[in-house]
Amino acid sequence: MTARLLLLTDGARSHHPLWTVMEAAIDAGVRQVVLREHGDPDRRLLATRLANLLGEVGGRLILAVRDVAPAWWQGAYHLAAAARPVDRAVFGRSCHNAAELAAAQAEGAAHVTVSPVYPTSSKPGYGLALGVAGLGALCAKAVVPVYALGGIDTPARIRECLGAGAHGVAVMGAIMRSRDPGVVAARLVEAAR
Repeated sequence: MTARLLLLTDGARSHHPLWTVMEAAIDAGVRQVVLREHGDPDRRLLATRLANLLGEVGGRLILAVRDVAPAWWQGAYHLAAAARPVDRAVFGRSCHNAAELAAAQAEGAAHVTVSPVYPTSSKPGYGLALGVAGLGALCAKAVVPVYALGGIDTPARIRECLGAGAHGVAVMGAIMRSRDPGVVAARLVEAAR
């Protein structure tokens, strides 16, 4: 996993149709996408189309899993903190504290997201923001790439997270809810290089 920006989808709160945002973001340089859209009845078709679009530019689709990984997906997964581990695939894991980070590494996660770094409206209920110092403390304990997540909506915040030791950043709201997702994605991709 080399891309430093990981885009998480949020079609329900997107300003534009999901596919429009995905095309704009990928055209702007996004190369890794975590497809959430858990309740979408066409999720399997969407995953196939999006994986193909990313494949055309050397990118990768990662399927988000809340509980049990679907058998139809053969690519990489991103597991919620409480989701069951998968033993047949490359996977990442969401982490919110040192215990979850240690567990994710022990079970073989290829990467982790650590959140929330900054206050965010996307994921209320996960406690207080870790801040850059909290992110740095978790990055120091990590042996896998860490993607900082939560409230990362400016190039300055990306630089702070990378400076704290994160391999990259995971972004959702800044791109998904933007009126001009391509412009925002290009600016954030450039900052994450």
